[in-house]
Amino acid sequence: MAPYHVVLVHFPTALWMVAGLAILLRAATAGPLGQIADRALPALLGAGFVFGTAAYVIGLMVWPWEALSSTPVGRNHMLTASWSLAYFGLLWVTRWVQGATLWDSGVRRLEMAAVAALGLVLVGITGTLGGHLIGVYTEVSAVLRAMGWEVYTTYYVPDTTLMILVAAALVMVVIGWFGRARA
Repeated sequence: MAPYHVVLVHFPTALWMVAGLAILLRAATAGPLGQIADRALPALLGAGFVFGTAAYVIGLMVWPWEALSSTPVGRNHMLTASWSLAYFGLLWVTRWVQGATLWDSGVRRLEMAAVAALGLVLVGITGTLGGHLIGVYTEVSAVLRAMGWEVYTTYYVPDTTLMILVAAALVMVVIGWFGRARA
């Protein structure tokens, strides 16, 4: 079953990467190309969530929790995989609920661009850690190492990541508050 997980993870990764790029494109332009990217977002994010959930469940079926949780790289991979799935699931719901009005203000566009960029980094790190679990290494590990995160020995959420998550949550709360006041 391990090969199924390895093959299956490429679908949500690709769908989420394209969705992230579509969000960046839509945030940058309201023109026809931006409109097309926006119309594709619900399908990209929804399909990514379905495939991501399947990959997550199969990964848990293939590798026992005891094995994954016994190493820092396994724990970090599960942590970032959980975040990726939740993150893009919430982006999907946000786009679905808000619709095209999500792009009405410049602040929302900037927020979505920042959220998409963070999501792209998160998926990239998740894939890198998964690759390490099966013996496929990338240069992303060197970047993580330069930032102080040794993937083989460090099990933690980097402080910078926590700060970004808290800042993003606060920005979303403020935007929601202002949006509610305007409505």
